[in-house]
Amino acid sequence: MDITGLGTLLLLLITSIFIYMTWNKMYKKSNLPPGPTPLPLIGNLLQLKFGAMTRSLMKMQDQYGPVYTLYFGMRPVVFICGYQAVKEALVDHSEEFGARGRLPTMDKFVKGNGIAFANGKCWQQMRTFALKTLKEFGLGKKSTEVKIYEEAQNLVKEISKLNGSPVQPYKIFLDAVANVFFSIMFGNSLDYKNERYLKLFSLVDETFVIMSSTWGQLEDMIPGLMKYIPGPHQKIFDISEELLDYVRDRVSINQKSLDPDAPRDFIDCFLIKMEQEKQNPNSQFTMRNLLLSVHSLFLGSLDTVAATLRHAMLILVTYPEIQAKLHKEIDHVIGRNRLPLPTDRSQMPYTEAVINEVQRFIDLIPLNTHSVAKDTQFRGYTIPKDTDVYVLLCTVHRDPSQFSTPYKFNPNHFLDENGGFKKNDAMMAFSAGKRRCPGEGLAILELFLFLTIILQKFTLTSEKKFTDADIAPKLKGIFNYPMSFKLFFVPR
Repeated sequence: MDITGLGTLLLLLITSIFIYMTWNKMYKKSNLPPGPTPLPLIGNLLQLKFGAMTRSLMKMQDQYGPVYTLYFGMRPVVFICGYQAVKEALVDHSEEFGARGRLPTMDKFVKGNGIAFANGKCWQQMRTFALKTLKEFGLGKKSTEVKIYEEAQNLVKEISKLNGSPVQPYKIFLDAVANVFFSIMFGNSLDYKNERYLKLFSLVDETFVIMSSTWGQLEDMIPGLMKYIPGPHQKIFDISEELLDYVRDRVSINQKSLDPDAPRDFIDCFLIKMEQEKQNPNSQFTMRNLLLSVHSLFLGSLDTVAATLRHAMLILVTYPEIQAKLHKEIDHVIGRNRLPLPTDRSQMPYTEAVINEVQRFIDLIPLNTHSVAKDTQFRGYTIPKDTDVYVLLCTVHRDPSQFSTPYKFNPNHFLDENGGFKKNDAMMAFSAGKRRCPGEGLAILELFLFLTIILQKFTLTSEKKFTDADIAPKLKGIFNYPMSFKLFFVPR
């Protein structure tokens, strides 16, 4: 080896020793929760199993307890597991744990704007506005109930046209739920076969596919390195911009026909608020925040209700005795000659229990990202300001202290000894605390009305005999989705 080669090797050796000593000193000085020893530069990435992420994270709980630390590269991330610890963080210490954590796959595009990925004054103003407007144009508004009825009846007509042929319920549920969303956001529906509609959904789907891929997950863990590496994760920005182009077009249409005294939808309300706040230097009501608020609601709303309904159908085919009890309650309270009403929910404890148990069991979004807004003492540990905190909602929904059969579908989790509905705070499908989903009320209304209208008209059957393993949640990246399946909708 020549002098130059020897010098290079010596420099690498000295650099490696320096990095290791600095890292080891920094790692040992912290009072973070316990966790596996990280390696310099890559942290604990080798201990995470991509494709089975939540399973590997849940195993860490068994070894290190309900609060532990992993390193994503050089960055510590605190994980919180189980009902008691999650409640303590998100509800009892909501101020400290109320910030949104980093999600580099989306942060590079939204840059702190909108609702889902914002913090501080922007998030406060956008969330308050969204809650108020979604309530006005969603939950409790007759026109929205009528729209859900209209879409449910269209769904029944589409199913009836099958003439007994089996169908995969994915697309028909997604179309119905999406048109309710469009009516609230844009004041009208879209043709299911419209080319723009189909393109819009392909963009949303591609966004989730990339975010859920190993590429997307690596970018969220080691963004500093992944921004230099070519791959599909580099497409997220362009896809998001294309999705935003659609929203821009819709905003432009609204602007040309806006009547401040008669708002038609979410966009109208936002435009009116922008005009009212234009002299306020602290206002967050800007065009960019309008575009990205709608963008956030697109990503958070379009497939969640539809996926829950699909999973509910699979579960009810697997357990015909549960389906029979639902039919009996629907016939008793509603009958078959009128449409269900939102007020019927209070008289249908078994249906309410089944809907809650579906949401608990499928665990659609098993993990939430948060961060602490200031240096925080939690269970004897110190979590420095701006540290990302990952809340494992899957461990709440599988907590044996809260649910007697956590891995089995069991509506009795939400029924008292007299058969009445029993609320359980450990059902956190919409998260908890300050970051609880603003669309929760509308989602619950849609689930109830769509499910009862379908079961009022049909019995669900299948040629295949499904097992408990078949209906168990299937993690695809960051979401749990049901397996692909076909149903017969038999008229009652």
